[in-house]
Amino acid sequence: MALSYKARRRWALVVLLVGLPLYILAAVVLVSLFQRQSFLVELLIYVGLGVVWAIPLRFVFKGVGQADPDAEQSD
Repeated sequence: MALSYKARRRWALVVLLVGLPLYILAAVVLVSLFQRQSFLVELLIYVGLGVVWAIPLRFVFKGVGQADPDAEQSD
């Protein structure tokens, strides 16, 4: 089931405003559960987690920055 352009824009906004801060909080709590690692190890963990959140949601963000393809073209 494909999402419409407007639905993708709305879901992208929800993900960025609600889901991403919750994901960041969960990542920080998860990393803090373990013994403190070196700076480079923590950096790699955070970079990895920063990329991982977007992979399953890439279909929501695809084409959101473009003009609405269903909108009426005006000359």
